[in-house]
Amino acid sequence: MRAKWSKPIRMYWKLSEKLMVKHSDLLVCDSKNIERYIHEEYAQYHPHTIYISYGAESRESTLTDDDTKLTDWYAEKRVKPNQYYLVVGRFVPENNYEIMIREFMKSQSSRDFVLITNVSDKFLNELKAKTHFDSDSRIKFVGTVYDPELLMKIRENAYGYFHGHEVGGTNPSLLEALGATKLNLLLDVGFNKEVAESAALYWTKKSDSLAKLIDYADSLSSEEIDEMGVLAKQRIQDQYSWQFIASEYEQLFLG
Repeated sequence: MRAKWSKPIRMYWKLSEKLMVKHSDLLVCDSKNIERYIHEEYAQYHPHTIYISYGAESRESTLTDDDTKLTDWYAEKRVKPNQYYLVVGRFVPENNYEIMIREFMKSQSSRDFVLITNVSDKFLNELKAKTHFDSDSRIKFVGTVYDPELLMKIRENAYGYFHGHEVGGTNPSLLEALGATKLNLLLDVGFNKEVAESAALYWTKKSDSLAKLIDYADSLSSEEIDEMGVLAKQRIQDQYSWQFIASEYEQLFLG
């Protein structure tokens, strides 16, 4: 389903998928939607499946707001706490960077759009030609952040988080966002909705959908945003904590 794969590679993956389902004793699915897909696509094999998701933390970063590691990063990237929307993810078409950039450019937000990603020059130049994002000073590609505590703190201090991932099951970056960022704006697809449920706001790929949602998000009170943050962290603690996931695997193996 990933747009980056050529047709021959997709055919190979499809065959691999089919054979794995046919010959496996048990398939552990990290997404309810993937589990449903397996049963619908390969009903003839009567697959034996179980759902156990990926996990995440919901604790706060060990860094303080005045830690030089954080303040130096903000100064270098010209970003201010609580004054940016954030996205973290692989720089590939199916994560819908083009739509997020286009819609943010249409929004009235005075905040920045900070993109933490491993930039591919080819894809970046394509986006630049299509969207002319370089004419909008709010849009900031800031490279990658591999320090987990720094990344967690950057997530915590984001005003909101965008998640445009469309395929791939339960996404680690979405779980990390729910565990750290109060306000999450997600693409309305089954993979994302099963994870966040009512703990996030949703947008579609239709024109103006995300732009209007950004303007709405900018109008929320601090109390409303805090409430969304409580719901998001609760989702992680209840269904996606590493303790919960580990216990699920323990039950499976010790059965």
